[in-house]
Amino acid sequence: MSASIKIFDTTLRDGEQTPGVNLNLQEKLEIARQLQKLGVDVIEAGFAIASPGDFDAIKAVSQDVKGVTIASLARAVEKDIDRAWEAVQYAERPRIHTFIATSEIHMKYKLKMTEDEVYERSVAMVKHAKRYCEDVEFSAEDASRSSLQFLYRVLEGVIKAGATVLNIPDTVGYATPIEFGNLIKDVRENVKGIEKVDISVHCHNDLGLAVANSLSAVLNGATQVECTINGLGERAGNAALEEIIMGINTRKDFYSINHNINSTQIYRTSKLITKLTGVGVQPNKAVVGANAFAHESGIHQHGVLSEKTTYEIMTPESVGLTQNKMVLGKLSGKHAFEERLKELGFTLSQDEIQKAFEKFKELADKKKEVTDKDIEALVEENVSEIQQTYELDSFQINSGNKVISTAMVSLKRNGETITEAATGDGPVDAAFNAMERVSGVGLELEDYGLRAVTEGKDALGEVTVRVSRDNKTIIGRGISTDIIEASVKAYLNAINRAISEFGEGIIIVKS
Repeated sequence: MSASIKIFDTTLRDGEQTPGVNLNLQEKLEIARQLQKLGVDVIEAGFAIASPGDFDAIKAVSQDVKGVTIASLARAVEKDIDRAWEAVQYAERPRIHTFIATSEIHMKYKLKMTEDEVYERSVAMVKHAKRYCEDVEFSAEDASRSSLQFLYRVLEGVIKAGATVLNIPDTVGYATPIEFGNLIKDVRENVKGIEKVDISVHCHNDLGLAVANSLSAVLNGATQVECTINGLGERAGNAALEEIIMGINTRKDFYSINHNINSTQIYRTSKLITKLTGVGVQPNKAVVGANAFAHESGIHQHGVLSEKTTYEIMTPESVGLTQNKMVLGKLSGKHAFEERLKELGFTLSQDEIQKAFEKFKELADKKKEVTDKDIEALVEENVSEIQQTYELDSFQINSGNKVISTAMVSLKRNGETITEAATGDGPVDAAFNAMERVSGVGLELEDYGLRAVTEGKDALGEVTVRVSRDNKTIIGRGISTDIIEASVKAYLNAINRAISEFGEGIIIVKS
């Protein structure tokens, strides 16, 4: 019989620690629901004591998402564990995940604790967590740089205290695949009671080996792998879920491992994470990159046309992509559009479909043909739970290499149209300044990104802006065949999100 592993997704916790990423409660719920569709076994929804926002998100996910284990991280401290339980107690399958470092360097310089003190704290806090929750995971932070004998001692102690999952992390991405595989093997062979619990691994990608180390661990007896979508996370990130799963699926002959992941949901999950975090995937990224199933070389093209497996070791369909080119134009009806949405995996209300269809018709008047990527971008931009306090009415730009850029922007609010003009260092800056005058909302622009969603001169341009307010990061997005319009839409989206996040109190009346 083939072995089986559990997938522990920490996109909402470790993934959100990616610099510049800040998800609101609704976005975290949307991600959690998609992770459920993907088939993960455990969702680590956050770090309950880290902030009120994290606590609220964990609680909301616990109440909303069923059929999957919901975990909260907690330091090996009573107040952390108490707070974690307050958040996850509503889950069908709650888990408290507590951790403490076991490496000499961490104990000496970070914890300032002796081995005996760390051992006693580990055991005591697992017992404390066990008072609340049957399912308790213990992580020995920086395990890959820990003394083996001390690591064995701590793991045996927490097993006796009631831990159900032992996590052996490569916290700083220091291990090599053979070395890390041997570590898991040594733990299996030398820790008393290890057969009673799941062995988990959590590998970071500092040396680009997170996936390789995770798979090596699986080959040596790990029964749970902790990972994130698109490999997001601290520093260089975590092991990428999509690469682990497709590695196992593609090389079933080698791994002989079963799992519960529905791989056809991988691409949609990756796109959702990219959209909501604002962190793009490089084109040559394995499995979900834009070029993962692209063939430019004439030799490659000839081979693939003759037999796909000459250059494709997995199919696009296996991760939720389609090779068929969707051709929709301005004469297409709503029924055809709605059917294509279903084929692309969208589940929308009639109001959302109508809204997307109207945007589709507007785009079809500008483009010869509308592709699947165009439709995905339209839906992702226009179906939003953020309240639209301001709507774009019109804008006019005057710009050139020998004139001061000027923008006049009209926004609608509660049926009233408000128009303001402003100058700036270029057309985009002028438009942003004009919108700030209309709304009275002042934001600090930290990053501006522009990319082509589709190919050709009439391609949709997608603009992502990262702005901040009171040390809080907000991401705005906009798409259009006109990059200035896409920029205006992105900044307006950020303004609406800021108002939704902070309330009307954010408004600053400008003279």
